[in-house]
Amino acid sequence: MSSGTTATPALSNEEFVRLVATLKEADSVELKLTVPEPHQRSATTALELDPLEAQIRQVFFFDTPELALDACGVVARARRIQGKGADSIIKLRPVTPGELPAELRRSAAFRVEVDALPGGFVCSGTLKGTPASDDVLRAAAGTLPLRKLFAKEQRQLFAAHAPDGIGLDDLSVLGPIFVLKLRFVPPQLGHRLVAELWIYPDGSRILELSTRCMTTEAFQVAAETRAYLVERGVDLSGEQETKTRKALEYFARARTEAGS
Repeated sequence: MSSGTTATPALSNEEFVRLVATLKEADSVELKLTVPEPHQRSATTALELDPLEAQIRQVFFFDTPELALDACGVVARARRIQGKGADSIIKLRPVTPGELPAELRRSAAFRVEVDALPGGFVCSGTLKGTPASDDVLRAAAGTLPLRKLFAKEQRQLFAAHAPDGIGLDDLSVLGPIFVLKLRFVPPQLGHRLVAELWIYPDGSRILELSTRCMTTEAFQVAAETRAYLVERGVDLSGEQETKTRKALEYFARARTEAGS
């Protein structure tokens, strides 16, 4: 099993208690499920997903070849989004909401969210910026310093949590990943689901189904969504892969092999 894949046991009693406590302090929760490759075609058919309605995205991660940021729980990323321009994030994962600085929690660009998937959860804090789409391409091509993709507040957060001696301009470009994102509201369910297909350069894919809701609604929405997916025949028992970890490991390995 790769480090980007997790098994799907039930939460222990201690983890369940911690999840409930974390939800009380988070801003939102995103319920996620990844569908194994052998079942992706049947899942898209069962959910009646139309790829022509999907939004195209191009995702770039930034880290050292040794993934030093990932090792200390920091994610730096930029995206180009069809019809919407671009965005950038500095993400801290995991975080304990109650231990975050009050000034950071008050920032309109900062959000604390719980990602919950079968068998586990993680709480993260994300600070978002809005660089120009052309700037993302220039930075990826090496003609614009990476720090230019991030606002002052983001750069300060990065400096406070990145490993000593590593600045944004020291990072390598890991990407891009081609992504198709489709939002849809099943009539039988009544709330929005999101399907994201991440296509990696080697042809492998991750299909993630997700829905975001208020923390007070998490368990009800999770139960309703699970019932809907079961009724549609979507496999819920597969091993869970994380999109970010797989992308980081893939491109870091590719850079190492290219330099050897």
